[in-house]
Amino acid sequence: MPRSARSARRWSPCSARIRKRPSSRRHPWSERAAVSEQPKLRFLVGKVGLDGHDRGAKIIARAFRDAGFEVIYTGLHQTAEMVVNTAIQEDVDAISLSILSGAHNHLFPKVIELLKAKGAEDIQVFGGGIVPDEDIVTLKEAGVLEIFTPGSSMKQIIEWVHANIHSRRSD
Repeated sequence: MPRSARSARRWSPCSARIRKRPSSRRHPWSERAAVSEQPKLRFLVGKVGLDGHDRGAKIIARAFRDAGFEVIYTGLHQTAEMVVNTAIQEDVDAISLSILSGAHNHLFPKVIELLKAKGAEDIQVFGGGIVPDEDIVTLKEAGVLEIFTPGSSMKQIIEWVHANIHSRRSD
């Protein structure tokens, strides 16, 4: 028997199992989204500033998608103006910012200020990153709903979103 035939025979049952796995595997936080009668929440996940570390933002965007939310991911190196304009254009319910560069005391308030200036203060802002506890208090006073720091679980974040973020649209 030629080598290619043996390889095909050996791998074909395995590849069938791989195709079946994703449909049978569900995240625990996605169950709640399937039974919800509320309009689907829409989020903008953004990376503002020069921070090039986007793994956390992509993980959050994927977790939101898996939980049944609509997600717009802006990519790296966005300005606060670009994030706010995209959020308004896409009619999002909330903006989730990932900031690991240490510029959180400038960037979160800037986004909130721009939302107010454009009459979109009903778009809620939360986020995550490496933020000292004393800065979290200051950011919450400035209007940021929540800051998630390293070690926060996806389940914790999704449960917080379900409890605290509400749709701006009446679908």
